[in-house]
Amino acid sequence: MTESSALEAANTFEELRLAPELLAAVTAMGYTTPTPIQREAIPLVLAGRDLLAQAQTGTGKTAAFTLPLLHKMRSFANTSTSPARHPVRALVLAPTRELAIQVYDNVAMYAKNLPLRSTVVFGGVGMQEQEAALRAGVEVLVATPGRLLDHAGNKLALLNQVQFLVLDEADRMLDMGFLPDLKRILDLLPAKRQTLLFSATFNDEITRLSASFLQNPLKVEVARKNSATELVEQVAHRVPEDDKMEALLRIVRVRGISQALVFTRTKIAADKLFRRLQRRGVEAAAIHGDKAQVDRLLALEGFKQGKIKLLVATDIAARGIDIAELPCVFNYELPYHPEDYVHRIGRTGRAGASGLAVSLVSSEEDKLLAGVERFINRKLEISPLPSPPPPPPPAAPVQPVAAAVVEPAADPVVGAYGRGRRGREQQVCALFLPPVRIDQDGSTPE
Repeated sequence: MTESSALEAANTFEELRLAPELLAAVTAMGYTTPTPIQREAIPLVLAGRDLLAQAQTGTGKTAAFTLPLLHKMRSFANTSTSPARHPVRALVLAPTRELAIQVYDNVAMYAKNLPLRSTVVFGGVGMQEQEAALRAGVEVLVATPGRLLDHAGNKLALLNQVQFLVLDEADRMLDMGFLPDLKRILDLLPAKRQTLLFSATFNDEITRLSASFLQNPLKVEVARKNSATELVEQVAHRVPEDDKMEALLRIVRVRGISQALVFTRTKIAADKLFRRLQRRGVEAAAIHGDKAQVDRLLALEGFKQGKIKLLVATDIAARGIDIAELPCVFNYELPYHPEDYVHRIGRTGRAGASGLAVSLVSSEEDKLLAGVERFINRKLEISPLPSPPPPPPPAAPVQPVAAAVVEPAADPVVGAYGRGRRGREQQVCALFLPPVRIDQDGSTPE
């Protein structure tokens, strides 16, 4: 029986015993019932335990670590203008800029009723604004590892008072080669701290990382190991490589898909598909690691606003994309790493909504498909492409209608004065004559 046993049946955020300021914030955001990862993790974090949590994207994991940390930091909240009163107390590390921005946005919303400062730092943009925010002091710092080390090297990110460390999507950080950076950051932190590690997948590398970063952690799993979300309909179609774009457009049209995230393996493939879609008149955009940060943010904003129908993305650039009720994800190319399949389809079917994941599989990708199936412990049945809608029936021929001859209505004035120029002159004159009285016997008085 763990520390969470007493609260694991919590059906409301009030039952999780969070601060009133946080309850007001989540209520304003429309949160009603905690998700499984929130019910499991929040009591453990509040109890001060290190945590090793397995949670797929879209399960509410950001709130699962942010809300209890903000609750524990309430005693440090203050309105002082002195930077010394606002040291970094909570550090959240994320693998990509997009995910870091998403986490920071959530932190800001959850903490809106508390005088706690937060900011986010990431690469690909200038450092001046980030430096100004760090100089002013922040209690919660969300960062990508590389840019954090840049600021730490400039003595702007002081981490010697950090009490809480969160590694978000730790499996992706390892895949991206951040382990040396993580170890350097760890050397800058106090040995006594609370550490939370969240990962969508568990493997030997994650186990080793947790052994070096965490102290006697409790393990939380809210889904079967390495399983894909059950709310996502997973469909696979056999499609030759050269025919994939036509297949993509057909599925979008037949299924009536309003928006979709389309995954490719490489940046070159993403750009190529984006240009082809543009030539077909599709509202599309592409994001990947070579895109300038401002272009990536503009593309994401356009996608969130519904201005972009198909967003083509690589796996790294898509981390942190959180679109409410995103209806569909396409695996235009299957990933090299099977765990990325789980990350990809986790972009749809979020927060209890249903979703659709479509994989377009060429014969050259059979080994990649087998790897995905082994990883998710499920067979992806290959089904035929949906048939295009039948053409509309031809319109019935319109029968010509003979023009009807319409006799002019009898005009008492015309009848009295006749037609032609003389009749018209008499008609006009009659308009200016005084009215004629007619007696009952039909005669006119003199």
